[in-house]
Amino acid sequence: MSWMLPESFSTFGPDVDFLYYAILVVTGIVFVITEALLVYFVIRYRRRDGQKATYIHGSTKAEIIWTTVPFIAVLGLAFISIPSWNMMKNPDSVPADALDYIVNAKQFEWEITYAGTDGVTGTADDISTINIMHVPVNQAVNITLRSEDVLHSFFLPEMRVKQDAVPGMDITVWFEATAAGAYPIGCAELCGNLHTTMGGTLNVYEAAEFDAWVASQSADADDADDADDQEDQ
Repeated sequence: MSWMLPESFSTFGPDVDFLYYAILVVTGIVFVITEALLVYFVIRYRRRDGQKATYIHGSTKAEIIWTTVPFIAVLGLAFISIPSWNMMKNPDSVPADALDYIVNAKQFEWEITYAGTDGVTGTADDISTINIMHVPVNQAVNITLRSEDVLHSFFLPEMRVKQDAVPGMDITVWFEATAAGAYPIGCAELCGNLHTTMGGTLNVYEAAEFDAWVASQSADADDADDADDQEDQ
């Protein structure tokens, strides 16, 4: 497993990457300095025959410094992350033309619901798939996350999306893919004994290909309804 992020393919990917690597650099510097000091003190103040240990009360000045510096660093990181956080998490930031999806998590699969030809979810012409999500490129997608059973976490690494799905709650998350292709869907929360099997695929299409897919799914649904009506007669 690499500590480097995979290449991003979403509009807010660069912002997430900047914050990630900024935190990585800051914590990396702190780690190196801390470990270097630890090794220095272990060697410098190691036990020596014939040398008596000296009791030192401590240094108020040093304690203030090593408390204040991390506080300022963490506060600075929090401050620069506010615009990105608001863009990703504030419902008002979702583009007005975003497509509405419903993603229902359950042990151990993702059920994705799309609007049919009427463009509205929760109606009779809705389209559903299991573990395969279809979206158009360069088009915002607004997802309502739900869970039927336990806590799950909807994870699209290349889209920089990671959001918990909590039983009894509707939680929204959105993204806009910038490149067509197939990308993994994962569950980033330990959700049971088959947690590792809870994966899927995000298929990002060019606009015309996506429209054709929606039309084909709607046609298949109409054919199925017609067949059911004939059987009833």
